[in-house]
Amino acid sequence: MVSRVADLSVSIDPSAWIDATAGNAPDRAFVEDQTHRRMTYAELQSRSASWAAALRDRGVQAGDRVAVQVDKSLEAIVLYVACLRIGAVYVPINTASTANEIDYTLRDAEPRLAVVRPADSPALARVAEAAGVTDLQTLGAGGDGSLVELAQRFAVQIEARPLLPPGTLAAIVYTSGTTGRPKGALLSRGNLGSNAATLAALWRFSPDDVLLHALPLFHVHGLFVGVNVALASGSSLLLHSGFEALRVLESLPRATVFMGVPTFYTRLLQLSGLDRASTAHMRLFVSGSAPLLPDTHQEFERRTGHIILERYGMTETLMNTSNPYTGLRLPGSVGPALPGVDLRIATNGAAQPDGECAVGEIEVRGPNVCAGYWRDPEKTKSAFTADGWFKTGDLGRIDRQGYVTIVGRAKDLVITGGYNVYPKEVETELDALQGVAESAVFGVPHPDFGEGVTAVVVARSGAQLAEAEILGAIGARLARYKLPKRVLIVDELPRNQMGKVQKSLLRTRYAALFQPS
Repeated sequence: MVSRVADLSVSIDPSAWIDATAGNAPDRAFVEDQTHRRMTYAELQSRSASWAAALRDRGVQAGDRVAVQVDKSLEAIVLYVACLRIGAVYVPINTASTANEIDYTLRDAEPRLAVVRPADSPALARVAEAAGVTDLQTLGAGGDGSLVELAQRFAVQIEARPLLPPGTLAAIVYTSGTTGRPKGALLSRGNLGSNAATLAALWRFSPDDVLLHALPLFHVHGLFVGVNVALASGSSLLLHSGFEALRVLESLPRATVFMGVPTFYTRLLQLSGLDRASTAHMRLFVSGSAPLLPDTHQEFERRTGHIILERYGMTETLMNTSNPYTGLRLPGSVGPALPGVDLRIATNGAAQPDGECAVGEIEVRGPNVCAGYWRDPEKTKSAFTADGWFKTGDLGRIDRQGYVTIVGRAKDLVITGGYNVYPKEVETELDALQGVAESAVFGVPHPDFGEGVTAVVVARSGAQLAEAEILGAIGARLARYKLPKRVLIVDELPRNQMGKVQKSLLRTRYAALFQPS
């Protein structure tokens, strides 16, 4: 199969890809969900045009933010595309975020319009009003909601329009900082378009491909890799509402590509039906968002004959590296830098010569790198070197063949089930509890999630703390994936001579906490 990305050399704008495919192959399937609802590229074009008109009717103009916390659906993708059409800035919100977390995002992003699930509307209407958001619409997973009804009132208006410049802001994606304050990464149309076109070419996507999509749409992996790569190549999506191992296994014969996080693969390997026969129709399995254990990599190849392709990216840069489609896919490595992307290793602020294999912080530059953080010039400045490279905060090395290996994270980021958890955010909630003197949160190896969020807590003098009570107290304040898998009560935290908590010792001490006995 030959990728059609070469046909897109005149434009890397995602909305232009839709118009091109709708014009050349209007009846080609774009997406089908698990209830067999289906949408062609022509229907995606017409429906997104109607939705764009509906957004304009609500006062949304180019540059305005549209905050979205909805379940995964065909209509959720239409809303994303409608925002691209009019130059609105898409702000995805994790569906697990609590009212407390949503309140912060709305206050910071100041969206013109917010879209939520119908069932959440009564509670979130108060949150939105308090945050100054006056227009709250609803969108349900089954295609219901006020925004759908509004869009149905508008005739299709597919109009010729000038493409917006690549530097135009397309999305703000919030990622927690080590201080606990979430920050909005500014992703442009050029960031999204160039990265998707590069990946579609590198991974040899074609209109014949069907991507089995089980990732969330609020995450850069599911939305800006999964959906955008399909748009870039004119291929199709088989949309699952979420990841259920048995349902994914049953759908593999209808697909050619699957993208997942390591947890997806460990759970698939638990099914006896995963074998060469069940994966015979597949040509590519991709893994990212967290390290894939070499044992998982090797067992999957033994069972299916397929070698999982690992890649490396982050919210602020989208994808940076990928193991090759043809050539050595090295277990434990995330492969070389993508075409057009530059990587280097820096130690103590100094860039290391290529091929030295020294461990240091990974720095990146290229058309995939965000412009900085929303309304936060200080964090933006500190995220880049003086000569313009983005500091990832990840520790790694680059070998003489250009393959990158991630060895750790300078900022103690925990990646659990493909989601980022920053310890400081969880520690802030723990430390606010009555009876808690101090806490430390870190990640240790977990056989299912890659890393398990773990907390150690020191009680105040005379206080009695219990693990279940602590988890219950912070459960309403944090998204479920951020909650510690275990909370351990200890007498004191290990510190160095400067008084800093030594999380490396905690990670070592509890390294086997989640391992089978």
